[in-house]
Amino acid sequence: MNSQIEKEAIDSLKTALEKLKFPITAEIKLEKPPNPQMGDLASNISFNLAKTLKKSPIEITGDIIQVIETPEIFQSVESKGPYINFFVDYEKFAPLLLNKIKDDYGNLKPKTEKIILEHTSANPNGPLHIGHIRNAIIGDSLRRLLVAAGFEVETQYYVNDMGRQIAMVVWGLNNLDYDLEINSETVKIDHQICELYFKVNEHLKNNPDMIKEIDNLIQRYEKGNEEELNESFAKAVEHCLEGVRTTLNKLNIKHDIFVWEGEFIRDGSVAEVVQKLKDSGYTQENDVLFLDLEEFGLEKELVLTRSDGTSLYSTRDLAYHLEKSKKGDVVVDILGSDHKLAIDQIKIAMRLLKGTAPEVIFYEFITLPAGSMSTRKGVFISVDDLIDEAIKRASSEIKKRRSDLRKEDMEKIASDIGIGAIRYYIARLSPEKHIVFKWDEALSFERGCASIQYAHARACKLLEKSGKYENKSLKVNVDDIESDWHLEEIEVNLIRILASFPLQVEKAAKMRRVHNLAQYVQELANAFNKFYKALPVIDSAYTNARLLLVDRTRVTIYNCLKLLGVNAPDSM
Repeated sequence: MNSQIEKEAIDSLKTALEKLKFPITAEIKLEKPPNPQMGDLASNISFNLAKTLKKSPIEITGDIIQVIETPEIFQSVESKGPYINFFVDYEKFAPLLLNKIKDDYGNLKPKTEKIILEHTSANPNGPLHIGHIRNAIIGDSLRRLLVAAGFEVETQYYVNDMGRQIAMVVWGLNNLDYDLEINSETVKIDHQICELYFKVNEHLKNNPDMIKEIDNLIQRYEKGNEEELNESFAKAVEHCLEGVRTTLNKLNIKHDIFVWEGEFIRDGSVAEVVQKLKDSGYTQENDVLFLDLEEFGLEKELVLTRSDGTSLYSTRDLAYHLEKSKKGDVVVDILGSDHKLAIDQIKIAMRLLKGTAPEVIFYEFITLPAGSMSTRKGVFISVDDLIDEAIKRASSEIKKRRSDLRKEDMEKIASDIGIGAIRYYIARLSPEKHIVFKWDEALSFERGCASIQYAHARACKLLEKSGKYENKSLKVNVDDIESDWHLEEIEVNLIRILASFPLQVEKAAKMRRVHNLAQYVQELANAFNKFYKALPVIDSAYTNARLLLVDRTRVTIYNCLKLLGVNAPDSM
């Protein structure tokens, strides 16, 4: 419900308590009743006062109901058992709400905190595959949500240029007969890097002694004093990242900065972290240097350096987290559920380093039903393959429905539907739930993202048909609403859902979860479709009012889909 409405309800409760000389023992909170018959807002304040006043909640509610003044925007304030329930006067509220819904509807007041959000961060040894996509989509949707909620957000991609995998790629470029086609129009550069990586793997299986050469490359690169070697690593990583960026762009995902792991070796940050942890008194050395975490409740120690003195990913990750905690007030990581132990270790180490421990959103993995797609090289399904398949299936569905479309329009709509299906299907479930990606559900025009996009397109078509809609702007305002507009229950339900959008944004941002928004916009689209089918708009005694309701629904669906990184076509 609209925040101003909530404020008026809370103020009326406070005034009633003051009249009765009842103490305000805690913050007065409101909740949404389980069904509209019980009102739009409800307070359980009587439960909080029962112990202090030594009266039953029902008695206290009766006392409050006798003295409370009904705010103008409410039709009535009633007792429902021990609860105090507020019923909105929608004849008065509707014009106020419709006037408030502008292009920026859902954007909240600026906040002071800066959030550093790291997501995706796939190793640069091949293209993004289906195991990475949930990380990327949750991360980007969360960025959009947090920005709308008023936070300053910087998104980062952590580039692992120091690991064994990229060293294998560099070794392969220098030792195997494999030339990268930098500007190939048939095979993306990151797929070529992946093919080379597999060739090196096969070569090492047959020549295990070559592993020493890989280890030697890692040690030399960590020292950083060989310009030609540094350039070889940089080129290999950049080639792969070029392909990754292209894939992310298709999904409407962009990062503010790419942070290279090697930077923290070069600038001395890793050495500083190791020294600080040594000074903490919790490190031990037994061939390798490690942080003993038993006193903190973890049996698994955190290894900081190898026996040869070189750093590990964990040590460099600590330096990275320390850097993030200096740049932002809040640090958020998106990670697979298999990283839980590592994060427990990181949080303890960050406490010892006096840095900010990260908030972590763990997600379960996503799979495809057996046989729904063929894998590239029989190894994995790339995100590029997934996108191509989604657009192909969307295009097939559109051809059945819209044979009149020009080729370029069909391709654009198929892309919007296909990409939207992938993003929405993943965003709609809480990250803790495992996902099996089902094509029929994802691309359904009756449910899922396509049905929401279709509701937006349907609203656009209706507005255009009215003759009062130009340049995506309705030439009707609240002053044009018919004074005798009688709201049907189906309109009340739609207005009720529209009014809750800003609070949905606020709640989702506070929880750091986007699936609630995905579920919200589905509910909104369903409510609009019922309204569209049940009531006339253009040929109506209330044409202007209903056109405004259609337009404001269009705006809200568009804004909510934008938070999910999904395009809203004007035509489908």
